[in-house]
Amino acid sequence: MSQNSDKNLPLNEVKNIINRFQNFLITTHVNPDGDGLGCEVALLYFLRKLGKNAVVMNVSETPGNYKFLDPENEFVILNENEATHIEKILNADAIFICDMNQSHRLKTMEKYILQSKAIKIIIDHHLEAQDFADYYLIDIDSPASGEICYRLIKSFDDVKIDKQIAIGLYTAIMTDTGSFRFPRTDSETHRIVAELLDAGVDPTEIYDKVYEQSSLGRIKLLGRCLSELETRYEGRLGYIVVTQKMLSDYGVKEWETDGFVQSILSVGGIKIAIFILELKDGVKLSFRSKGEIPINELAKEFGGNGHKNAAGARLYNVGVEEILNQVIQKAEKYAYLEEKQIEVER
Repeated sequence: MSQNSDKNLPLNEVKNIINRFQNFLITTHVNPDGDGLGCEVALLYFLRKLGKNAVVMNVSETPGNYKFLDPENEFVILNENEATHIEKILNADAIFICDMNQSHRLKTMEKYILQSKAIKIIIDHHLEAQDFADYYLIDIDSPASGEICYRLIKSFDDVKIDKQIAIGLYTAIMTDTGSFRFPRTDSETHRIVAELLDAGVDPTEIYDKVYEQSSLGRIKLLGRCLSELETRYEGRLGYIVVTQKMLSDYGVKEWETDGFVQSILSVGGIKIAIFILELKDGVKLSFRSKGEIPINELAKEFGGNGHKNAAGARLYNVGVEEILNQVIQKAEKYAYLEEKQIEVER
């Protein structure tokens, strides 16, 4: 289902909801990234500054390189056998769902979120939102959901962005802009970041925690992947594959492969990067592209979605070899897309 435009709320309407209610639950998608987790942290401390009861609950563990966002280990990881976890979802007054707009990305939490009578508010910047929430704060022109959270928090004149809130927002924006180098990173982004630095954020420290604390196994695995990188379509497409055996051989966890796909695009001539990760119950596909190639359209062919230049999909009960050939074949038309557009223009 497509998003109902009537559910797009101006910030002052969301403010009214926050002011009216007391009990809030904050969540994000399965296998959370810096944008989703950063938004959660910012909202958590912001709501507490307003005197609200707020809790972060996710379906996945926090990746190791983002543990610094939860120094008190407060984030709740959903356990369906814990009655109190279910009660928190069902008894919340309002639920903020960050950096996602498709209910299936909540995995085992999905059914409880949908059952809950809480007001559900999406904060996101992705395309084609599913109509499952009550209200939406969506801006597809924002480079990160963290920017939307920033605007929401700033709309409360009596709340100052302190260091805890700023760390969450900065992490969200830094990671989803590729350290401020991806498309849609504009002057507004840098003005926001300047304010976050003034609030006490140490950019060197956060970058170090997120990107420069890799295990030796991760570095060796990435090295192997790059040495085995394959190209197709006259070097326009590059891809790498990581299997469960490779993860085991190098002692690497699935979340540690985050960022592998971006390394492919550093090779000259490659316009499309594909990373295939074998899961215990299927495969995860990560897609990246340069220029005007809408790689999210390729992701849609496998039930996924995302941004024009960054997208992904997750498939269950399929094997790597089976899906690899399909992905490479379907990617051909995208690999030559820019060239065909140029010919048409001529």
